[in-house]
Amino acid sequence: MEFDYLLDVINSHINLRETIDIEFKKGTGGFPGAFWETYSAFANTEGGLIVLGVSEKNGTFNIVGFDEDTIDKYKKDFWSSSHNKNTVNECLLTDSDVADVEVLGHRILVFRIPQAQRTQRPIYCGRDPYNGTYKRNYEGDYKCSKDEVQRMFADADVNRPADCRILKNFTIDDIDKASLDQFRRLFAVAKPDHPWLALEDIELLTMLGGYRVDRVSREEGFTLAGLLMFGKSQSIVDPECAPHFFPDYRLYSSDNPIGNERWIDRVYPDGTWEANLFQFYRRVLPKLTSVLPMPFQIDEDTRIDETSTHIALREALINLCIHADYTVNASLIISQYPNHIILSNPGALLISRWQYYRGGESVCRNLSLQKMFTMFGKAEKAGSGVGKILQGWSDQNWKRPYLRISNKPDKVELHLYLESILPNEHKQKLYKIFGKDCQHWEPDKLMVMALACTNAEISNENLQFILPSHRADITELLRRLKGEGLLESDGYGRGTRYHIPEHLIQRSVTPQTPEVDKATKNRITLGEIARPNRKTSEKSARHKRKTHEETKRAILDFTSGAYRTADEIAKYIGMTNTYAIRTFITPMVKESKLQKLYPQKSNHPFQKYTKAKD
Repeated sequence: MEFDYLLDVINSHINLRETIDIEFKKGTGGFPGAFWETYSAFANTEGGLIVLGVSEKNGTFNIVGFDEDTIDKYKKDFWSSSHNKNTVNECLLTDSDVADVEVLGHRILVFRIPQAQRTQRPIYCGRDPYNGTYKRNYEGDYKCSKDEVQRMFADADVNRPADCRILKNFTIDDIDKASLDQFRRLFAVAKPDHPWLALEDIELLTMLGGYRVDRVSREEGFTLAGLLMFGKSQSIVDPECAPHFFPDYRLYSSDNPIGNERWIDRVYPDGTWEANLFQFYRRVLPKLTSVLPMPFQIDEDTRIDETSTHIALREALINLCIHADYTVNASLIISQYPNHIILSNPGALLISRWQYYRGGESVCRNLSLQKMFTMFGKAEKAGSGVGKILQGWSDQNWKRPYLRISNKPDKVELHLYLESILPNEHKQKLYKIFGKDCQHWEPDKLMVMALACTNAEISNENLQFILPSHRADITELLRRLKGEGLLESDGYGRGTRYHIPEHLIQRSVTPQTPEVDKATKNRITLGEIARPNRKTSEKSARHKRKTHEETKRAILDFTSGAYRTADEIAKYIGMTNTYAIRTFITPMVKESKLQKLYPQKSNHPFQKYTKAKD
């Protein structure tokens, strides 16, 4: 069992703290009953580690540990309780998920709780799922509502997809004929010889899953999928169908809207069109793809009008439509900015984040909707859609798509950055420091080193935003890069920060000539700024104190009305990233003179700053 990451955390006294996926419990008064609440929470979310033998007082954690007899007893207690339905409904762990380890002379117990599969959820304490189901967020464990539990049960029923529900008292008059006819034409283009093209409307809808006959009850009628895809606006939002359905696309002129800045273009159910998924897709896709590069290509005398990135964005839009949970009080939201796109759909992710990035997992909440998009050649079945998204962005050398998962309510956001991980200026930095051989590095290595070149420092935590890897894998990658001499580290555990060694950076810095003019003598040198130390002259120190406030005012002017990266700010004031962050940016944030674009994620790799409002 790999516990290196945990040990890094524990061995760092000052950084010992609970996170969304690590929970410490004292356990000195017997096997803790609250263990099972956290067990349920981790299993129903993204998994995590429960550590017994660590106490907490006033936010400070201390390792207390156990003797050998207590370790053995707690292991027996766990295995006995984990197979007792009065304690928890299902045991998810194997022997390799439970281990006792020695840290700083103390023995502690560690339990690795995996994320439960879709068909296993909810995992709950006791006999009552509606009173014993928990999930995890940044505040800790919380008890799920009845609606949350019911949605887990619904998602677990793979034999009854959410969109196959038969709607009572809906007729062909609730279907938008124009949408169905347009679908037929696209279907015919994609599959001109398909036998379904000859079917009448009801027959075609039946084959697509838009109309269904229940073989047991003999009940028949239009399905949720049929109405969502082809229905009239008013019919879709009927209380018996999807009353909260409100697909919304917004285009913003600024990548970081400030204050009450509104959208400049919008597609939403405004009464001017039949707001079903088919029409929403047709209206939004051209807007999304309009920002993509369109190179002129000829392949075997045929013009190619779309790239892998166009395909990726189309797959992302369709995934948004077919994976959403249309039973909740939320709907689809697409926010398009000059430099990134956010696609947000309600509902929990049915697979793990790792499975998502790996691809090949054919798990869909709305199978009939998936079939409908597939039939006119616009969707992938066998889980390859995510692979196409990642490939399309990789082909453009753009920052890797980032999947953000949240709950209360359940929501999945796909962040697509229209920014290169290696703009020309960053390429030149890498080439100067490491030579052009670096262009042949593996993608993750290239990504890490590019961020290290453009940021004062990087960490495991902020790399988790952009690398589809487990933190343990990221830890291993950072250790390897350190072993290769490409990175140096400061701090311990979760507080560890990595940066490019100074002697490598000096390769990209043009050495100053011995002869300096009078003006140069009166300025602080690049070396003094980059590496302030005790050897800095008193004269330079006095000069720094004299110009400190002027520099802060310059930063405020530069960030007024716009978000800027630390790299941009450092370049503007003529300093290195490290010095600018430590001396100016961080203190100005604490003084509420600057505010972050991502205030809840201090280590966000794409963090930016703007002048705080007075």
